[in-house]
Amino acid sequence: MAEVNVKIQEELRRIEEQENVRILYACESGSRAWGFPSRDSDYDVRFLYVRPVNWYLSIFEKRDVIERPIDNMLDINGWDLKKALNLFRKSNPPLLEWLQSPIVYLEQGSAAGQIRHISPAAFSPRSCLYHYLHMAKGNYREYLQGNQVKLKKYFYVLRPILACEWIEQYSELPPMRFQALVERLVPEGSELHSAIQTLLARKITGEELDYEPRVDCINEFVEERIAYFEKHASAMETAEGNQDQQLDELFRSVVREAWN
Repeated sequence: MAEVNVKIQEELRRIEEQENVRILYACESGSRAWGFPSRDSDYDVRFLYVRPVNWYLSIFEKRDVIERPIDNMLDINGWDLKKALNLFRKSNPPLLEWLQSPIVYLEQGSAAGQIRHISPAAFSPRSCLYHYLHMAKGNYREYLQGNQVKLKKYFYVLRPILACEWIEQYSELPPMRFQALVERLVPEGSELHSAIQTLLARKITGEELDYEPRVDCINEFVEERIAYFEKHASAMETAEGNQDQQLDELFRSVVREAWN
């Protein structure tokens, strides 16, 4: 891990130099942050950055993402802060997750802290629940139908379903760690809990978890909860209020801070 971390830091510095940007925050966003990596899992590095002031003072629309081809298990890309804050206004779950990632590669300046500070007010239970529900439905439909299923895909359905459960119960962004969701939301000693823990142990030890017979208790749970949330999602609350002026001020202050 230490060697990979050095490579990630080097690549972030290289991006800053090549793109003439300041990277404000970088974190792990994939299965490693969720707590169920395979031995060969990529490092999914996501970052926020700002460009010099004059870049924003233009009549032309410009590309607001930086992407690098996957290389040596490093999958690195980032969003311009202006793009990120516009998505933040819509309670964008991926961005909110990045800011609470348990694996942070870089954090400089005040941007991430400022966004975290105001994120509870921007959080929309309804919007985020729909996001996770859509994710669960898509993965379930594509990978977990039939008698033989790709076992590792259970995690990419269970995590968003449990995220929906968390949002309904606590009206807050769910934790990134899959195990934290399981411990709080799945009764210990139940058949479902046992099945999940068995799959998790197999995945973490490096088993491929390819096509095997479906796990009926997980499928039954997922189908029931998808049907439930499809019926009840519209009743969830939305975000508390308008923060446009505050976000404008945050953006200006961070750009000045990054380049002064």
